[in-house]
Amino acid sequence: MRRGKRQEYDRFRVENLKDTLLFICNRLAEHFGPLHWWPADSPFEVVIGAFLTQNTAWRNVELAIAALKRAVPLTPQAICGLERQRLEELIRPAGFFRQKAQRLQLFSGDLLEHYQGDLDAMLAGPLPQVRRYLLEFKGVGPETADSILLYAAHRPSFVVDAYTRRLLQRYGILQGGESYEQIRTLFMENLPLQTDLFNEYHALIVEQCKTFCRKRPLCDSCPLQPHCAVIL
Repeated sequence: MRRGKRQEYDRFRVENLKDTLLFICNRLAEHFGPLHWWPADSPFEVVIGAFLTQNTAWRNVELAIAALKRAVPLTPQAICGLERQRLEELIRPAGFFRQKAQRLQLFSGDLLEHYQGDLDAMLAGPLPQVRRYLLEFKGVGPETADSILLYAAHRPSFVVDAYTRRLLQRYGILQGGESYEQIRTLFMENLPLQTDLFNEYHALIVEQCKTFCRKRPLCDSCPLQPHCAVIL
């Protein structure tokens, strides 16, 4: 694409951001269908998964959660009751198991001490306030906090990950170098604040980037192919 045409194209994307974001979501939904993410049997299992998935693939998280389930119920009481070394052994497949074991027990201990183990109570209240509270925990960054809010608390807090950044940059919405909060704000300010929409949209982005928009993209069969800035 010639420089002038690309600049005009990018300006159109920015000025029509709401329509563009909805178009991407609808097009991916047509292609992939419902994805029903996040897979978990309880909200607290989502929390565990949000900690364990840091810096590892989801298949490793599944192995760690399966090992935990065989050993104990997935409750804050059970996580706190495990000896640290035993917890580390159980979650070893997820990597960084010493750090993650410590952080899981710190979170579970706070949940028990201040909310009597009631996760709904911890995650109630104004969304910005609850998000700030989560970000105070050791090992909880913006992506983990938003994952807990969206998938465990069912609150409309959009989750941004490396896949989100990759897709939006290739699509011409991002220029590169935008912060997590800047990217999250694009979704929070230009889409309806609906939990189901945010849930499905994030899952669709992940599926799109695992299937087509890889580090080496498979553009020819991509559902966004006729519209993506990469190939214009």
